[in-house]
Amino acid sequence: MAVGRQLEDCRALAGQRGWRVVEEYVDQDLSAYSGKTRPEYKRLLSDLGSGDLDAVVVWHVDRLHRQPRELEEFLDVWDAAGLTDLATVTGPIDLATHDGRFTARILGAVSKKESDDKSRRVRRKHQEIAAAGRVSGGGSRPFGYEPGGLLLRPDEAAVIRDCARRVLGGDSLRAVCADLTVRKVPTVSGGQWKTQTLRRVLLSGRISGQRDHYGRIVGPAVWPAIITPAETERLRAKLTDPARRTNKSARRYLLARLLRCGLCGATLVARPRADGTRRYVCATGPNFSGCGKITIVADSLEALVVESVLYRFDSPELAATLDGQQQTDAQGVEWQREAERAQGQLEELARAHGEELIGLQEWLAARTPIEQRLQTARRKLAGLNRNAALAEYIGDGSKLRSDWPELTLTRQAAIVTAVLDHVIVNPGRQGLNRLDPSRVTPVWRG
Repeated sequence: MAVGRQLEDCRALAGQRGWRVVEEYVDQDLSAYSGKTRPEYKRLLSDLGSGDLDAVVVWHVDRLHRQPRELEEFLDVWDAAGLTDLATVTGPIDLATHDGRFTARILGAVSKKESDDKSRRVRRKHQEIAAAGRVSGGGSRPFGYEPGGLLLRPDEAAVIRDCARRVLGGDSLRAVCADLTVRKVPTVSGGQWKTQTLRRVLLSGRISGQRDHYGRIVGPAVWPAIITPAETERLRAKLTDPARRTNKSARRYLLARLLRCGLCGATLVARPRADGTRRYVCATGPNFSGCGKITIVADSLEALVVESVLYRFDSPELAATLDGQQQTDAQGVEWQREAERAQGQLEELARAHGEELIGLQEWLAARTPIEQRLQTARRKLAGLNRNAALAEYIGDGSKLRSDWPELTLTRQAAIVTAVLDHVIVNPGRQGLNRLDPSRVTPVWRG
């Protein structure tokens, strides 16, 4: 029943009782069953506790509560205030008597069961809709689709394909959002793109013609796809990878985490001079395990490594390596499914241990092989994502050389990492003020 009609009934009942209405408390669109904070209900309790009210009129007792704990809280406040008059439009409830309170508790329990049953039916209905791949209805228009979500909007679909290609190729979400802003591509609401908005779109199964349900893909959908299911699997693997770079400061060093000290094997870190000259150093001291004996200027080293990468793109060795590493889309999908299966098993195992169905030793013994499978699946997916960074340029090294100056630093780093495992930096010769190429030993993937 509409709130307005309930208010009218309550006012009429108060008039019949000869009570003057001094305040009305309405939590519009907030169910007592939801568990969410109801500001007006809290205000009612406060006013009861302060002695501002002598009686309460409600349309039905379940308008006050549908959770037993809320009824007990209400009764505590009611008793402390010394009140006895509670009137309901749908029937008398006398909270001053044990029988009346018993009735209120029973009504509350019945209402909660009705709400639980309704919620269960709604969840089951949504599961059926999801399993059939249909639209559940409601909400705003999905980006890339017309209202209703069943027909593509071609210009937006092209934007999604471009964003997916760039992110799989190594561009950051921030860089892609910045480009969309420059191009004046709005979101569905007409605003600017933010990283979390773009991430949500690219993680959705919808854009590959699949149906999501509580974050999991449950099957094919009735609407057309914009990208392939395999691309969605790779996007999910990339954007949910725990090792993914998440700090928001701009990348300034192309070879971060790729350089190794030729003396002690430690990873070189970025550490500029006081005048701002960019350098990589083998750091020593607190939080570092290096020997402190290797330092190299970043600009000249990065130029040498980039030239080596571009040269390798023109070589037959790279083409042979990529052919050997090539995996099909179906394999990528299977690795993602394996990762999801392993993650689900870990969650089930944790629940079983938490419910004391298995002991600690059983939990530890079962966890190890599952974690190994999960790590293997993630490594395989990481390999697919590395190759995705190269897809546009495989067999066309001249295009990469031409495009290189215009690529973002994040995209450049993804391409370098896809073909280069690491670089060993050896000590320099004393008195030599320029980079000696013999100091640098690249270790190529494959």
